[in-house]
Amino acid sequence: MAPSHPINLEDRYAFLQKELARLEHAYYVLDAPLLPDIEYDRLYREMLEIESAHPEWISSDSLSQRVGGVALKEFDSVQHAVPMLSLNNAFEESELVAFDRRCREGLHSTHVDYAGELKFDGLAISLRYENGTLVRAATRGDGASGEDVTANIKTIRAIPLKLLGANIPAVLEVRGEVFMYLKDFQKMNHKAATLGEKEFANPRNAAAGSLRQLDSKITAKRPLSFFAYGLGALEPASWLPETHEQLLNAYVDFGLPVCPERRVLKSVEEILTFYKEIGAKRDSLPYDIDGVVYKVNSFTEQSKLGFVSRAPRFALAHKYPAQEALTTVLGIDVQVGRTGAITPVARLAPVEVGGVTVTNATLHNEDEVQRKDVRIGDTVSIRRAGDVIPEVVSVIKDRRPDNAIAFVMPTQCPVCRSHIERLVDEAVARCSGGLFCGAQRKQALIHFAHRRALDIEGLGEKIVDQLVDQNLVRTPADLYQLGFAALANLERMGEKSADNLIQAINKSRNTSLARFIFALGIRHVGETTAKDLANHYQSMHAVMEATLEDLLTVKDVGPVVADSIISFMQEAHNREVIEQLLASGMQLSVEEKTISAAVAGKTFVLTGTFPSLTRDEAKALLEKAGAKVAGSVSKKTDYVVAGADAGSKLTKAEELGVTVIGEAAMLELLK
Repeated sequence: MAPSHPINLEDRYAFLQKELARLEHAYYVLDAPLLPDIEYDRLYREMLEIESAHPEWISSDSLSQRVGGVALKEFDSVQHAVPMLSLNNAFEESELVAFDRRCREGLHSTHVDYAGELKFDGLAISLRYENGTLVRAATRGDGASGEDVTANIKTIRAIPLKLLGANIPAVLEVRGEVFMYLKDFQKMNHKAATLGEKEFANPRNAAAGSLRQLDSKITAKRPLSFFAYGLGALEPASWLPETHEQLLNAYVDFGLPVCPERRVLKSVEEILTFYKEIGAKRDSLPYDIDGVVYKVNSFTEQSKLGFVSRAPRFALAHKYPAQEALTTVLGIDVQVGRTGAITPVARLAPVEVGGVTVTNATLHNEDEVQRKDVRIGDTVSIRRAGDVIPEVVSVIKDRRPDNAIAFVMPTQCPVCRSHIERLVDEAVARCSGGLFCGAQRKQALIHFAHRRALDIEGLGEKIVDQLVDQNLVRTPADLYQLGFAALANLERMGEKSADNLIQAINKSRNTSLARFIFALGIRHVGETTAKDLANHYQSMHAVMEATLEDLLTVKDVGPVVADSIISFMQEAHNREVIEQLLASGMQLSVEEKTISAAVAGKTFVLTGTFPSLTRDEAKALLEKAGAKVAGSVSKKTDYVVAGADAGSKLTKAEELGVTVIGEAAMLELLK
């Protein structure tokens, strides 16, 4: 027992750190709470009070650092000291038997022990501990390098910031999986639905999306969990246990969460039994898995077997088949996505697949329907893997009735009646309604208000949802007719916020022609193309009346982009919205280029934080002077402009010998 009355405040702080770490491990890893929540909260508040009085005592492994910090602009790249390799997959028993034979032959042995564990459906992560303290966490990436997600990983309470126990190596890279328990995922999605926020498609996407948030405070609110299962860099190498099973037991002693569903398997028969047992209870597991993994248990034997290509010879992932069932296609209609994508959907006779009743299945696109020859009345095989949208796998042709009806892609959008188009070399057909289509309305408004478009500050997704759902705004032009009363009555919108939003909308009336064109959301027309169009035509009406032949004379505008612009402008709905916007008092300026001989035609890359300019401002100055601003560094880059906290782009520039300058030198070149 720790003393109830520490000698002084510093001792009390050290006691609280150790005690709270013990309580968190019991709660989040062992699932065995030692104290009521109210008592834990009391101790945690006491620790925060001490840290408030003595911030100099706060270290990177303090439990208070789990809440998240300042939002990042981008993730830094991390080179893995030991590559994070993928595993070869097996689907049939024969492949498993062959794997065992190769291992025995490679080791010149009649018997091999394997460590059997689960293959989680999450995101692979590497945790680097130095002298027991978590110093860095990185995603798998391409196996050789990943993204630094340390700040986000620290918010996961199942991951210790400081390892417990003794005999901890100087450097230990723990490999494992970040995932969500199904109950936590369902609770999170239910909460999102209640608040009218975006729901995630499945636990894996939720885990990956949460971990890759640039703002770790958002990650801290997501119910992420972790299981350790592997090893990366290790110093000293002599610390390594004899077997993989012993390594996982050491992880447990260090306070790292390890999945209890694991076993040492001594024969092919035991391997198959393990596979079948896990498969039988797969649906009742509290998390998603898509298979099991076998690893040669002895590290000495692993070393002897080595690697082939990008996978180890000593390990194999044994995948479970996707769950399938047969049913009948009652009809085929189309759904309109938020970007106008037209997706054929099969309406099915209800069928149970993996414990869920399925009535709809995606057919992806018109080509897929034709390739599989799916017809109304057909008997089809439906596949559902986890929470992924069910899909039609194949048609049982010998059960096709004589009156089966072939699918014909409609020519008009079922929502707004606009023309459905399919551009050359694209598989997806799209509604051309754009600014007018109800299915695309919210996405069109969010894009219109984006800071790189009309830059309407305060017009975020939640406000747009309310404006559209309450039928206050149908097109971007309606934004300029909004009154104070309508905005002030929105949920979570006070008088001050309503006034600020009206001012932001009014301010957006004065913008550039390039921003206005980009804000329209014409497919394939990005910022650069919008600027080229503005420079070429000098007015919105000139763009609206441009012919295909004329558009092809614009810099970097090819047939696909030109066709997209023509199609957009041919829709009467879109032209009407543009005219309404122009009539609302839009003042569209056209920037005159002030070509600088020192930068014209040169390629620049911007990284870090500049003393007086934002990156957008620096980019605008360079482009106005005739330079090209790229997003990544290559041998073709002429200059990298680096500010404070420059990351991987600066490193890449130094490796390639690209000239690196600061903001002051850039401004001097622009003169």
